Amino acid sequence: MPYCELTHKSANCRRPIRFLLVRSTVAVLAAAALLQLGWLQHEAAGKPQECVVLLHGLGRTAASMAVLDKALTGAGFTVANVGYPSRKHPIERLAPMAMELGIGECRGRSANVIHFVTHSMGGILVRYYLADHRLPELGRVLMLAPPNKGSALADELASLPGLRLLSGPAGLQLGTGKDSVPLKLGPARFELGVIAGTRSINPILSAIIPESDDGKVSVDNTRLEGMVDFLALPHTHTFMMRSSRVIRQTIHFLRNGGFDRTRASAELGRAPAP
Repeated sequence: MPYCELTHKSANCRRPIRFLLVRSTVAVLAAAALLQLGWLQHEAAGKPQECVVLLHGLGRTAASMAVLDKALTGAGFTVANVGYPSRKHPIERLAPMAMELGIGECRGRSANVIHFVTHSMGGILVRYYLADHRLPELGRVLMLAPPNKGSALADELASLPGLRLLSGPAGLQLGTGKDSVPLKLGPARFELGVIAGTRSINPILSAIIPESDDGKVSVDNTRLEGMVDFLALPHTHTFMMRSSRVIRQTIHFLRNGGFDRTRASAELGRAPAP
């Protein structure tokens, strides 16, 4: 090694020394980056790739779930926001159509856990499909205002002229009588959470429903045997999926399998339920 590289006294030596230092630093940083990348890949390989299928309700579109879609994506989930022609077909046809579209999209994104978040009739589509289909990747199911025991409103409006045009064949299947599809389905045999609404913006429709309701479905009729958790919040049927409070509870349930009752009670200004 030349003397100047040992003594650093020559001006002509400063440049090669500086070059060596820079090159060494770059090499160290590159090695660290590669190690970090390998660690991240290892961590990612150990975590489930979770996808959430969103299913809107009767007479709505995927746009009605857009706020929830954005929030779930921001929380780290992959989201399949499914649109389906809710007023054109009966539940027997809508269920496989919507479910398989969402499942296919999640599988196409390499998901190994598939959750479902539904609004209103979307929950009945999940129940109908899972009654006869096994889904190995099935995670948790969160239903917003589902008519799990049917809707008294559908019973009262069934005789009105033009209802079929308004709600389609599926709407006529959501009552509480002998033709009720929800009542023919069994209890939940999957990890299910339900959020019911207790506020209505339509007093005329609420007058038809004899109990506490969200303007479309009574609180009691959202319940389902086999569910693991239940929460009633002061929101309306039509807009509850856009509520920040509902969205926070949805994310909490998907991550933990239960609702954040401490936070819900604090937000509502009352003591936590036992």
